[in-house]
Amino acid sequence: MATTGSWRRQVDRDGGVLLFRAAGVPVLLAPSWWLGSAAIVLIYTPLVGRLLPDVGALTAFVIAAAFTIFLGLSVLAHELGHSLTAIRLGLPVRRLRLFLLGGVSEMMRTPTRPSHEGLVAAAGPAVSVGLAAAFGVAAMVMEPDTSLWLLIAQTAFANAAVAVFNLLPGLPLDGGRILRAGIWAATGKRASGTRAAVLGGGVVAALLVAWAFWGVVQGEDDAWVRFGVCVLTAWFVVAGARGELSAERRRTWPEGLTLAELVQPVLQLPAESPVSGALAASAGRGVVLVRADGVAVGLLDQDLARRLSTRSPHAPAEQAADPIRPETVLLADEPGEEIVDRVQGTAAWQFLVVDLEGRPSGVLRREDLKAALDRR
Repeated sequence: MATTGSWRRQVDRDGGVLLFRAAGVPVLLAPSWWLGSAAIVLIYTPLVGRLLPDVGALTAFVIAAAFTIFLGLSVLAHELGHSLTAIRLGLPVRRLRLFLLGGVSEMMRTPTRPSHEGLVAAAGPAVSVGLAAAFGVAAMVMEPDTSLWLLIAQTAFANAAVAVFNLLPGLPLDGGRILRAGIWAATGKRASGTRAAVLGGGVVAALLVAWAFWGVVQGEDDAWVRFGVCVLTAWFVVAGARGELSAERRRTWPEGLTLAELVQPVLQLPAESPVSGALAASAGRGVVLVRADGVAVGLLDQDLARRLSTRSPHAPAEQAADPIRPETVLLADEPGEEIVDRVQGTAAWQFLVVDLEGRPSGVLRREDLKAALDRR
């Protein structure tokens, strides 16, 4: 097991700076967030000067910086809405990450029900709508045309814009996920919902680019800023939609394929067996190592067993075992797509398959499942 320090360094390399944990979920700040925040400050500072002509340049900069922080906290609240709802529904969340164009909540398992997909997707925009309403009411009761009023009013507008944009019916936006959930519920086919929502994502990206070019043609003051933001956002939408389509193809169980065709036959051996003997017996089979009291201690890890056998061929095979955890046990009659989700969302290279009475019936290797999906 990695130490806390090494784990933290891994998180930093992988996704950004670890800020804190929310319900056990790491909240990370990606390096690109700083770039996006700097761009917002540079763009927003002149706007403050135009809206409040009486304030100085330093005050305008401070208001712009404060707005950037408020916007970041609003995006964080939006993503927490997704993450906490997913956890409430039993869907583990790997991490929450804030980056250049917003944030993302990375779930470790795909929702198995359209209602869960829709609820998780709708939770973020619901938070943004609530924040827009709260800041909007605050702005209405404040003295207008002051620095604080402008900050509150712009935060209300920004949250409303985040909610509206995210509700557009195209993946990877929340509206696309809601659309997918609706089609999935109506047809019983998640893949059909994904294809429709991917098409919606393409339409959203095309409209963003068209709006960007329209601004340039009209010669509007913010035309080139709008152009850059819209093109970058359109690229994000297209890349996200393609990723969703690829993920859907990877998780779709090939028609006509049965789990029995993929699993290796299982062999049970005493946990104290010499590792060299267990390795020789494992050719083409999965090995369950069982203690004298009948408790299965793990599945033989063939790579680890080879290394151990080279150094100490008579060492107990138990020393080269992968522990059997609840998430690495599959039911023989489990639906195919749930098997794919479990395998793809679990850090293990082999899985024990058991029958309805809990008896081992085979071992599924990750690489065998991947090969079957690639052939499809």
